[in-house]
Amino acid sequence: MIVEAFLRWAETAKAGDRAKAANALGRAYLRSRMAPEERSAAEMAMTFLLDDPSPRVRLALAEAISDSAGIPRSIVLPLAEDQPEIACHVIALSPLLTDADLVDLAARGSSATRVAIAARRTVSYSVAAALAEIGDEDEVLCLLENKGASISRLALKRIAERLGDLGLVRCRLLERNGLPSEARHLLMQHVSNALGSLGLAQAAIGAARLERVTREANEAGTVAIAGGVFHEEIPALVEHLRTSGRLTPSFLMHALCSGKVDFFAGAIVNLSGCEERRVRSIMASGRMHAVRALFESAGLPREISVVFVEATLLWRETSKKATGTLRENVATRLLGKFRGKGERSGVVAELLDMVEKLSIAERRQQARAYASLAAA
Repeated sequence: MIVEAFLRWAETAKAGDRAKAANALGRAYLRSRMAPEERSAAEMAMTFLLDDPSPRVRLALAEAISDSAGIPRSIVLPLAEDQPEIACHVIALSPLLTDADLVDLAARGSSATRVAIAARRTVSYSVAAALAEIGDEDEVLCLLENKGASISRLALKRIAERLGDLGLVRCRLLERNGLPSEARHLLMQHVSNALGSLGLAQAAIGAARLERVTREANEAGTVAIAGGVFHEEIPALVEHLRTSGRLTPSFLMHALCSGKVDFFAGAIVNLSGCEERRVRSIMASGRMHAVRALFESAGLPREISVVFVEATLLWRETSKKATGTLRENVATRLLGKFRGKGERSGVVAELLDMVEKLSIAERRQQARAYASLAAA
């Protein structure tokens, strides 16, 4: 009878009064002891208020019940699909919304809806993956800043692919310990592209030279990333670089001469299709012809496979010694093996030019270190 009287009163009451009543009804339903008949009538009254023409009334009801697990889903779901200022209260707080509900709301809702989802106390992997796929900058930043969000490595990579050109997104991604190496490479590529498109830089050093500098810096950065990944991450990074066309002979030689042998072996495993144990065994102790056959099975042309074989043999020898740096020993001695043996052209000449740049860069680094030590 009380609820029936409430419904009759609601037909003529002002919106402000109805809003106060809706809030009180929601709180009473959650906190008061009611007989089953009264509880059923209260549910009916709240369901009636879902169609109230005033947003103030629906908002008042949402504020009263949004964080409770004791409200029927038949009331929570319509409020979660209401206009954003009403829905966000329920979306951000309600424990009744399932992952499927949240994914559906993210797909159909507005930016405000997705921000509310990203800000929930806990965000599951599936919901985070949906936001990573469709979220804009504000939504993704909210997700990355949420310590209660479970974000998979695949979702982090997807964010890097979609929004890695945005500075704030890059910063938040790089702050995460679990960021996969493929995502780090994508972020580095975004920075490289941004630098390459700067009009001031092009005017200062010329477009052609800027392109070469950014390309070399990109390759050096990729080698640095490759050298810092855990062993179990290598296959994923190798596959990422292969599909993006980055596993060039020049890059592979750069990695080998820089001592990133684990990564180099992983690349050969990927390119050749051989088992990892066999690849590592051949590289570590195989005869020259076996090493060359392995590299050629990975797609390296015969004319440059001999350079890679020689670099591998030098790596073996150098890794057993404690003097000098690995890069200097391999790069410098490799140049000594092939320079001065007639004119070379094509990919072999490009490969040796790259090795020479590595050797020069290492010598300059040693000179700077020596100067700093002397000054100290």
